[in-house]
Amino acid sequence: MIRIVLAEDQAMLRSALEALLGLEPGLEVVGAAGDGETAWRELQRHAPDLLVTDIEMPGLTGLELAARIQRHGLATKVVIVTTFARAGYLRRALDAGVHGYLLKDAPAGELADALRRVHAGGRAIDPQLALEAWSEADPLTDRERQVLRLAGEGHAANDIAGRLNLSHGTVRNYLSEAIGKLGAGNRIEAYRLARQKGWL
Repeated sequence: MIRIVLAEDQAMLRSALEALLGLEPGLEVVGAAGDGETAWRELQRHAPDLLVTDIEMPGLTGLELAARIQRHGLATKVVIVTTFARAGYLRRALDAGVHGYLLKDAPAGELADALRRVHAGGRAIDPQLALEAWSEADPLTDRERQVLRLAGEGHAANDIAGRLNLSHGTVRNYLSEAIGKLGAGNRIEAYRLARQKGWL
């Protein structure tokens, strides 16, 4: 039996996925969560074979969860199921040790097959996205990405500095670097561009 923890912040979709996977022979959903921190606790509690997670969630994103699993050396393999058909997200997912990356509009049977393939040691990556993933490299550093994400969410430089334990000048430098690398006119445009590319 392949034991699965499911992390999806939309309750209706989470219930539907849980029911769907429960109908598949050899698959068992042992835990479900609506945010990243709860998902992390479920992973520690159940030590499942697979984590099926969305990218954007409250608390921890699916990518942050994958990176934490990798950092702690857990045996759980991660499969991302998302609406984000963005090459930048796929590249970051692969860097975080993710074994599967599927889009939510894929047929249900494909998801079950992908989970079995990942459990058996393979990978399951949306083929079109895999091609696009290597067409354009992410120019941002992790710190530039953090600062730009907070700026795009409306936080002032002083607030960002306090949150990330940086000086005000350092925050301005990171923002300036990110804006320059993206060829944007200002921080909001840079944030929008980076999100479109899947780099945030």
